[in-house]
Amino acid sequence: MSDYIPSPRQWVRDQVDLYERSGGREGTTLRDTGLPVIIVTHTGNKTGAVRKTPLMRVKDGASYVLVGSMGGAPTNPVWVYNLRVNPTVEIRDHAAVQTMHVREVKDAAGRARLWKLAVAAYPPYEEYQAKTTRRIPLFIAEPKP
Repeated sequence: MSDYIPSPRQWVRDQVDLYERSGGREGTTLRDTGLPVIIVTHTGNKTGAVRKTPLMRVKDGASYVLVGSMGGAPTNPVWVYNLRVNPTVEIRDHAAVQTMHVREVKDAAGRARLWKLAVAAYPPYEEYQAKTTRRIPLFIAEPKP
């Protein structure tokens, strides 16, 4: 297994550490919002290192919708590029941890349906899309067969 490289952002490092150290009992919400997050463990597309990212918890049955919003920034978050190259991830949702396969959702109907789920879970996504010219990438993480 490759080495883990923590995020350069202190709040991300702290949240991942608390979430994992507590076995998914603490650190399970986004900062002050009280909204649930999951931890996505993925592989760096350049380094091959293990990376861990807290993302909003958006469920679609047994799958998860991963939203590359980065607050509406003009560029995608780095993890988007990692998933495009290395589509096997591990998702921690509280105490449950499972290996999943991700794929980017590009078809209009699929995107529209998943976008509605994402906005229902975290309404600021609409504002983020409005303030950027890029189309915010959506991925679906599905259980590995």
